[in-house]
Amino acid sequence: MAIAKNTICLWYDKDAEAAARFYCEIFPDSMVSAVHRAPSDYPAGKEGDVLTVDFTVAGIPCLGLNGGPMFKHNEAFSFQIATDDQEETDRYWNAIVGNGGQESACGWCKDRWGVSWQITPRVLTDALAAGGAEAKRAFDAMMDMTKIDVAAIEAARRG
Repeated sequence: MAIAKNTICLWYDKDAEAAARFYCEIFPDSMVSAVHRAPSDYPAGKEGDVLTVDFTVAGIPCLGLNGGPMFKHNEAFSFQIATDDQEETDRYWNAIVGNGGQESACGWCKDRWGVSWQITPRVLTDALAAGGAEAKRAFDAMMDMTKIDVAAIEAARRG
């Protein structure tokens, strides 16, 4: 298998494989393609421990690195997942938040490893792209939400 020219590397304490497999259960076009074990001891682990995991999340190539506890995820990096309707929005949101994650504002949530996700209905991005008063109404509605409510965004778009 050819290695992608550009791959997102996500640093985990020790759960890269569990995280990758969790993402692959939730999102289509996702898979774990390889699990690599450490050839010798290293500061965060022992010989034979899972060192890296090659995986794809919704078509995006990623590398999970079990680098230890010194670096934590934050909102400076997030996956943005576009959804087509409320059912899809709810499914992804509930899978992440309902499995040890936490809600945030404006369609953002974190999984149990601290990786941030934006679960973003296309109706919201379309409204913001429309500009003008329509975008302002949709934006103002979004600012009061945790998980995005598609019907409320559609109502805001209409005024």
